[in-house]
Amino acid sequence: MKPLKKEQISQEVFDLYHDYAHNKIDRRKFMEKLSVYAVGGITLGSLMSFMSPRYIDSLLVQPNDVRLKSDYITYNSPKGGGTIRGLLSKPANHSEKLPGVVVVHENRGLNPYIEDVGRQTALDGFISIAPDALSPLGGYPGNDDDGRALQSQRGKDEMLEDFIAAFNFLKAHPDCNGNIGVVGFCFGGWISNMMAVKVPELLAAVPYYGSQPNNEDAAIIKTPLLLHFAELDTRVNAGWPEYEAILKANNVPYEVHFYQGMNHGFHNTSTPRYDKEAAELSWKRTIDFFKEKLA
Repeated sequence: MKPLKKEQISQEVFDLYHDYAHNKIDRRKFMEKLSVYAVGGITLGSLMSFMSPRYIDSLLVQPNDVRLKSDYITYNSPKGGGTIRGLLSKPANHSEKLPGVVVVHENRGLNPYIEDVGRQTALDGFISIAPDALSPLGGYPGNDDDGRALQSQRGKDEMLEDFIAAFNFLKAHPDCNGNIGVVGFCFGGWISNMMAVKVPELLAAVPYYGSQPNNEDAAIIKTPLLLHFAELDTRVNAGWPEYEAILKANNVPYEVHFYQGMNHGFHNTSTPRYDKEAAELSWKRTIDFFKEKLA
């Protein structure tokens, strides 16, 4: 059987996957609903394979790339989960201090896609740290299904403290110049918004399709924001008008982009929701924003 192509898959399948990936439905219900679309030579197995992440084939920067120094480290998160493991990456053979970026994963721990983003961020001229909020539970378990189950066992506010601690780790790192931003995806988008609330020293925040803070928290923000949204991600997008009104009322510098025809997760190279053009454009905007705000 020939591999499926994106244009063969209806939007309803992407919506189902979104609900499954965000714990709205369990695996049994997902497969039951997905089976409705296994018609016309498309099997349930081929649909499941098509929608599942493909990490090995989708990395943009290999772990052993000679242009980088990239190693796992641990740091202390006293208000969060204690000892947290993360991937620290920086350009190889670079003697000057660099601005720092905290890279925040989705709702499934530090998977290969987010490690890849951390390495890419370093190649773009930063020292990056990509923490694993699953560290207190043994770390990312090697697949996203188990990763989501583990992450659901931790409180989001406690995990927020782990990423704030990562900011503090970078701030004190001898290779960092102290100018630090954050970029996060999905759950990590919410973390990015909340770090803008909780960390006054944060110089830039870039949430990708992240849920918004409540109004009281939003009113605290002073950090410049660059926000990326997918047009078809109606659940997350619904909170933007109210959030924007608060940012405007408080004269918070922000830039927002909606990517037409895109699904939640369009930057994630490992799933069919990925869109190369939108991902590359959003990333160029992200790096340009960091270079401006973290200079």
